[in-house]
Amino acid sequence: MRSRPTLQWAPGPDVLALEPGTADVGPVADVVAGGGVVVLSGAGISTESGIPDYRGETGSLRTHTPMTYGDFTASESGRQRYWARSHLGWRTIARATPNTGHRAVATMQARGYLTGVITQNVDGLHQAAGARDVIELHGNLDRVICLDCGTTSPREVLDRRLRAANTTFEGEATRINPDGDVELPDDIVRTFTVVPCTVCGGVLKPDVVFFGENVPKSRVERCYRLIDDANAVLVLGSSLTVMSGFRFVRHAAKAGKSVLIINQGITRGDPYAAHRVNLPLGQALTELVDQL
Repeated sequence: MRSRPTLQWAPGPDVLALEPGTADVGPVADVVAGGGVVVLSGAGISTESGIPDYRGETGSLRTHTPMTYGDFTASESGRQRYWARSHLGWRTIARATPNTGHRAVATMQARGYLTGVITQNVDGLHQAAGARDVIELHGNLDRVICLDCGTTSPREVLDRRLRAANTTFEGEATRINPDGDVELPDDIVRTFTVVPCTVCGGVLKPDVVFFGENVPKSRVERCYRLIDDANAVLVLGSSLTVMSGFRFVRHAAKAGKSVLIINQGITRGDPYAAHRVNLPLGQALTELVDQL
């Protein structure tokens, strides 16, 4: 039986004993200036684009339980709940635009300081800002995959089909969550019609890694290769609660590479960090680029 995924993380004595992160990005700039840096970004970098994170002061986990792979595959009602909410939420994700943090990452890459960008986000905003060859660790909401035949298709195509199948659907998007869904009452969810794969009639799922689902092995190995070839890892806007991102920080530190963290609040990776900055990402990354 698949265990429930870790959605929350309680900091231990090793984290609580650390001094708070500073507001000085200078030491981070000194390391980045040497090049060979891999960025690992999380939901915190997209909050200034209107997409809340999971675990910050207003994080969605305070009121929202994300869909898990087990819940999605276990029942038609679980899939109906996900697609009704995601159908509304995706429109907000699709309209979101890159912020100064995303643009700063693209600028650092264009200037040759970065050798790779790994993101835990599924919003595509790094690419929209101009970053190249971004590894989307958890996939992207703009793609859909059939769990039965493996066919992939654009989310826009599914959106048109769902609109046609739900012409009287009266759900209204309120709070958007990082996984692309919104809060909806159960009575509204039950009025939503889910559509099947056009190729085989199978179950459609967004091409993202749900909580409790494994990141594809080839993707993980590609990330490890980037880390092995890097001089440093720069963590941006991630609490590193889930192992899918945290393992790369731990791997880098074990190999003697510099770990740099810019995040509002403590993170699971703090004991491994050479420098920690506690600032909003847009402000911190603007200052960082100005110092390079």
